[in-house]
Amino acid sequence: MPIITKPNCLDADYFFVCKGNEILVKDNSFISKKEFEFFANETFSDDWYIEKNLSFAAALAKENCSAPENCKFISVRQFCFEHKETAFLASRAASILKQRSAFKFCPSCKGKLIDDETESARKCPDCKTKFFPRIEPATITLVSKGEEILLVKNKNSAYKNYACVSGFVEQGETLEQCVAREIKEETNIEVQRIKYCGSQAWPFPDQLMLAFTAEYKSGEIKIQESEILEAHWFKRTELPPESQLPRPGSVAWNLINGIFKS
Repeated sequence: MPIITKPNCLDADYFFVCKGNEILVKDNSFISKKEFEFFANETFSDDWYIEKNLSFAAALAKENCSAPENCKFISVRQFCFEHKETAFLASRAASILKQRSAFKFCPSCKGKLIDDETESARKCPDCKTKFFPRIEPATITLVSKGEEILLVKNKNSAYKNYACVSGFVEQGETLEQCVAREIKEETNIEVQRIKYCGSQAWPFPDQLMLAFTAEYKSGEIKIQESEILEAHWFKRTELPPESQLPRPGSVAWNLINGIFKS
């Protein structure tokens, strides 16, 4: 497993500075070691570390910090879509920084957590308990009925585009049970022939999306108003405008466009 340590030298190929759900860029690209060094101190940063085996350094900027000259903060999600070759590193850095910020003390004995020397974990020096970065599994499913597919708008999403039905896996559930439950709860549709297609890391902040397809079995659309704004059947040849669909490269876009094969 990778080692996360407080840096005593900035020996890395990539440098990331995050603030909330944003990441620092210079001229819409990567920042340099120079910009990173501006933040990697107690005046401007709440936390920073190097992950040596992946050759990147990450710093958590304080909320009142402004971007240096010729730099700006953009959303981590936007950065990952625009820089797919390093999306894994950037999203990992942002996700782990956020979790480190929120999880500083042992929930068992209240001891202050420190970095583990050998694994990507934090540990309690008092009770010796280790805490690894959290990953939350969620299913996302493209439901088909003949030549039509079911798309929904999620009420609680910042992006009010049409997408596939998704939801978090609950304790004791299989993935297939989660698929059926979420679709039934959110749209009143029952499905059959649930098939796993693939997965995609979605660390905004910490999801692992597990993609499925399913076929319509029965029911009429009745939305769960606390979760869903709209739900409709669309012919594959008559989908909503591109501006109302998921962005290319997202797990929902991959499902809609048949990138994931069941």
